[in-house]
Amino acid sequence: MTAIFVSAGHSNTDSGAVAQGRKEADIAVEFRNMVSFYLKQWSVPHFTDGVGAENWPLAKAAKEAKSYAMAVEFHLNAAGATARGVETLSAPKDYDLGTKLCAVIAATLGTKNRGAKPENSGQHKRLAFVQAGGIIVELFFLTNKADLAAYDAKKWLLAKNVATVLKGHCESFVRY
Repeated sequence: MTAIFVSAGHSNTDSGAVAQGRKEADIAVEFRNMVSFYLKQWSVPHFTDGVGAENWPLAKAAKEAKSYAMAVEFHLNAAGATARGVETLSAPKDYDLGTKLCAVIAATLGTKNRGAKPENSGQHKRLAFVQAGGIIVELFFLTNKADLAAYDAKKWLLAKNVATVLKGHCESFVRY
C-alpha cells in the first residue's frame, strides 16, 4: 500500500467561496480531517496539508502532492442557487478514481453526479494541484441549500464513504 496525500482546498488566508454564512476553506478542512480520521482508524498511510484548522497555501500543498502516487484535494463549487452536484477535475490517469468518488458522493448526498472531468472543464485552463499529479474533488455546491443541508446531515457518513474509496484505490497500487 502506498501513502495518500489529503488536502483541503484554499488555505488559512484564502477562504474560497463564501455563501450561506459558510466558507469553503472551513468546510474543506473539516472534511479533510474527517476523511483523515477514518484513514487513520484503518491504518491507511496518509499525510494531510496541516493539522486541525491548519490549511496550507496551494503552492505548498501542490509541491507536497508531487511526492505521492495519490493526492486528493477537497473543494466546493459555487454558482447559482439551483446548481448542484459533485464533480472531479483531474488528468485522464485519475478519471477512474474521480468516477468512483463522484458516484459515492452523489449517492451519499442525494445530489447530481456531474462526473469526472478534465482540469480545463471549469473556469481555469490549468490547475496547480492537478499539474502536481492530484485530483480535485468538488464535493457539492455551497450555494445550493439542499446540497449544504445534505452535507451537514451526512458529513461523517460521506467522509467514511470517501475514505473507503481512497483506501480501496490505494490498495490497488502494488509495489514490487
